[in-house]
Amino acid sequence: MRFIHTADWQIGKVFKRFGDREALFRDARLAAIDAIGELAIRERIEHVLVAGDIYDVQTPLPTTLRAPLERMRRFERVSWWLLPGNHDPHRPKGIWEQIAGADLPANVRPLLTPEPVEIETGAFVLPSPLTRRADSSDLTAWMNDAPTPPGALRLGLAHGSVTGFDSEGEASNLIDPTRPERAGLAYLALGDWHRTLRINDRVWYAGTPEPDRVDSQEYGKVLVVEANGAGENPSVREEVVGRYRWLSMTSAVSDEQSVADLEERVRAMSALPALVLRLRLSGAASLAVRRQLSTITARLEAAVCHLDIDDAALRTRPTLEDLEQIDFDGALRRVAETLQQRLADPTLPVDEIAVTEDALIKLYLLVAEGAGA
Repeated sequence: MRFIHTADWQIGKVFKRFGDREALFRDARLAAIDAIGELAIRERIEHVLVAGDIYDVQTPLPTTLRAPLERMRRFERVSWWLLPGNHDPHRPKGIWEQIAGADLPANVRPLLTPEPVEIETGAFVLPSPLTRRADSSDLTAWMNDAPTPPGALRLGLAHGSVTGFDSEGEASNLIDPTRPERAGLAYLALGDWHRTLRINDRVWYAGTPEPDRVDSQEYGKVLVVEANGAGENPSVREEVVGRYRWLSMTSAVSDEQSVADLEERVRAMSALPALVLRLRLSGAASLAVRRQLSTITARLEAAVCHLDIDDAALRTRPTLEDLEQIDFDGALRRVAETLQQRLADPTLPVDEIAVTEDALIKLYLLVAEGAGA
């Protein structure tokens, strides 16, 4: 049978660090559900397995609780099988009881107990729902002895970190990556790690359909899986469903040409304007070049969805021309020279270097803008 494997939607996640763009990222998480449903319709797939963390918090607002349910309701020919994860564990009087009382669509099927569920003739999902945020045991162990009819297709569904790998997730429970062999699984669909990752032929992390940080996954993805019986390995295909592209880029800045090249590199990226970019700057630049950089990054901030600038490794090295621009021979010039002398001190602590450079740049920009006015 063919199905879609997805996980870690984390509906209701807060994106305060993105300022006025927060609403865009919250909406993108819901839009990813639409993209998954549309993919299922195109591929004529009837089942979507969601391996935990449908919600980001255990007590979402009523509209946040219902929003993903209504998105899934629209795709009535698709059955959505939902597993509680560490962000939304199944607890008494918790979020899953609220979901049951929220006019649950007929095609949305929460998997709240560790028991085989026949999702179509001869095909069973073996879910391992979390009942607490942290669980030290391997919740997939029960699958070894789970009863299903002879010849049945067995699909595991769990949320946690596999043993023998550096943990990339948040759930503390460890999962044995050899569980398919021990439990006769054709496929083990995992959630918790936020990037798409093959552990072995039958164990995969779907990743998140809409990332929330750079250096994790460039695009949000799901997996289209065709699982076979008779000991055959499944066919697994990655599909992009995310709205935004999340990238990190490094650039050395030294002169005006390097700044112009930086702008050209960013504008050449195909994801504009749906680009979330962390820009790490290094090198040493004059005050005039820093002014040019400030102008260009202001333009780029408007060209992309979000721009995060890390210039901790970019040093400021004023030239004689910079100082003359500030004040040929006056009080401001003497302040600038004092700041420059501080920067030349090899014993100056790193945090004071940053403060001194910032003061010098602001002084230069203040004078330059005043001259321009």
